[in-house]
Amino acid sequence: MLKKVFFIFLLVAIFSTCKKEVIKESKKEILTGSFTEITSVKTVNYNQLKPLLEKKDDKTYIINFWATWCAPCVKELPYFERITKEYADKNVEVLLVSLDFPKQVDKKLIPFINKRKLKSEVIYFNDINEDVWIKDIEESWSGAIPATIIYNKSKRKFYEQSFDYQTLENELKTFLKPFKS
Repeated sequence: MLKKVFFIFLLVAIFSTCKKEVIKESKKEILTGSFTEITSVKTVNYNQLKPLLEKKDDKTYIINFWATWCAPCVKELPYFERITKEYADKNVEVLLVSLDFPKQVDKKLIPFINKRKLKSEVIYFNDINEDVWIKDIEESWSGAIPATIIYNKSKRKFYEQSFDYQTLENELKTFLKPFKS
């Protein structure tokens, strides 16, 4: 009898805990608009990043190099987020490549992503060979951020500048004209 009572108590405890977690998750989704908090961010080196800069499919890609400590980068992030939202059905993909310092990933980058509820994909770029990858990404790049690449299978352009929304959208639109085969 004692075993049955213990077993029932255990089931009730598990069920009530699970129910609370489901309610917590539901409330979080309602409050955040289906944003799921992250606890880690994908880390890549240049060999892993390079294929993301050279895709030859039917999408248009916007790759933004930024960091949480870069004020102009942070200022323009909402514009990339707006592009992610407004052009989701137009075959446009935004990738935010963080150049934060390694020790700042857990303390600053992940909390930053969560606080701002970034919907664009964010990856952390960790490669100390900047003399190699900066010039390989763009010969004219000084290494300053923010920096952005917009490309598709027929066109590619590099921008070592900050964007306002209208300028970013206008540049993107030049890539969305029908592809010439």
